[in-house]
Amino acid sequence: MLVRLLYVSRAVDPQPVQSENLDSPIVETTESIMAASRAHNVSQGITGILCYGGGIYLQAIEGGRSEVNSLYNHIITDPRHTDVVLLHYQEIRERRFSGWTMGQVNLSKLNTSIVLKYSERPVLDPYAVSGDVSMALLEELMLTASIIGRA
Repeated sequence: MLVRLLYVSRAVDPQPVQSENLDSPIVETTESIMAASRAHNVSQGITGILCYGGGIYLQAIEGGRSEVNSLYNHIITDPRHTDVVLLHYQEIRERRFSGWTMGQVNLSKLNTSIVLKYSERPVLDPYAVSGDVSMALLEELMLTASIIGRA
């Protein structure tokens, strides 16, 4: 049985992401999460997308129920995250992110008009919107080719 899970968390050491500062802790943390995800997810049949920006991670993961639940339990205890909140969990008929072992979006580089479509302010705060709104944003990012890291 396939499921999709959407959660939000805060980076433990939220430094601003700037393209000139590729050595910042948040960039290192995000790259480490991406590398671990891509290495682990293929063998577990997990696909998804990771968005980051402003010290916030928004991630959708999909796959078998046991595998997704196990991964989420690991994420909750991962010291790179804090304030982990489950936004949405559902049984699904098909994957939305099947083309990505773990796609990546930098929320700080998004066109503000996309963010304003789903948020009261031009800075996305997944803690302040519903899981459905966050999922709709992810779907739009997929349609507008804002996701990198297709595998």
